[in-house]
Amino acid sequence: MSHESATVIATYSRRMDLRLQNGALVSARIKGKRLKPVCGDTVQVEPIENETDWLITGIDERRNELTRPNMRGRIEVLAANLDALVVVAAVSPLPDWYIVDRYLCAAELMGVNAVLVFNKVDLLIGHDIEIDELQDYRDIGLPVLECSAETGRGIDELRESLSAQCAIVVGQSGVGKSSLINELVADSNQRTADISRKTGEGRHTTVNSVMIPLNGGGAVIDSPGVRDYAPALADVSDAALGFREIAAAAQSCKFANCRHLREPGCAVKDGVENDTISYRRYESFKRVVNLTEQLSEGRY
Repeated sequence: MSHESATVIATYSRRMDLRLQNGALVSARIKGKRLKPVCGDTVQVEPIENETDWLITGIDERRNELTRPNMRGRIEVLAANLDALVVVAAVSPLPDWYIVDRYLCAAELMGVNAVLVFNKVDLLIGHDIEIDELQDYRDIGLPVLECSAETGRGIDELRESLSAQCAIVVGQSGVGKSSLINELVADSNQRTADISRKTGEGRHTTVNSVMIPLNGGGAVIDSPGVRDYAPALADVSDAALGFREIAAAAQSCKFANCRHLREPGCAVKDGVENDTISYRRYESFKRVVNLTEQLSEGRY
């Protein structure tokens, strides 16, 4: 039986939609229980005789993974082979900047581009409100886009920033991720709200995540909204590497193994006292350290 490569473009529990190398879209199931493909994976597949389904027999090595620890403390992979992470916060619901920071931490550790989108700015019309937290991100060189899926503000800039990249859109529930994606892919005739599938039993199954092509090249992965998120770190010391301004300041710490918590001669703590490092971002860093320690001790 001949094998060929395909890309996972949608996941529904143990079933997948794939794009074959020739561009054809097919449904597939997974061989055995050990394989766990995710959106963005390149997989090895073979046709199943007398069926329209294909069979996924293997997963190619991943360039990177977006991960989180699940409730049992095991690492769950959310998507793979990404070029960019689009983190969405909004005027409403109130932003949880600690969740934003954890996603940005994951992007830094994965080595992918990150974009912060502040959505629903149409709700601020008539209000002269300066969002201090947005300036924190601009200060560290992070692209910040103020967008509105209602008015179209910032959509062209977002589309341009994602050109020719595979990006995942993440954030809290209710921030308008799907509405933003619908604007980004308005010409592709594929709306995120329409994506569900009918199983053989006649039931509709909601998609876990789906990759939608962009007309200018590249693709966006829509993912379910979250109440919380934490990156799965291999070691507590990785937390500092996920905050670019802390990683930069750490080069000047007195001790090479400084944890930037209570150690003397810490350039990171000096930066917080001198306002060159945001106090809130530093608090965010400490929370990631605490979460990682709890996970390693099985207390999460």
